[in-house]
Amino acid sequence: MFEQLKRLIDYYEEVISMPHRREIALALRDEDDLFFLMLYSEMIGIPNPAYYYTLELYPYMIEQFHDWHLRMGMDKSPLDGIRCC
Repeated sequence: MFEQLKRLIDYYEEVISMPHRREIALALRDEDDLFFLMLYSEMIGIPNPAYYYTLELYPYMIEQFHDWHLRMGMDKSPLDGIRCC
């Protein structure tokens, strides 16, 4: 009974989200872009009150930095300490 209910719920969620996959992906990308802006804001001169807490995330986010700065319209890395191009 539990498995059937779980399959029904999964099917319902799939049907609901199917026509909106693109919008959901764009919304998630926008959230990621905002998070990256917050993460790297201190390095580009925007005060970040959570800088101390976001500092430990840099090693995990550095791999995605190149894609982010290209999406933001920057041809070259705006940060001297991070060379990705």
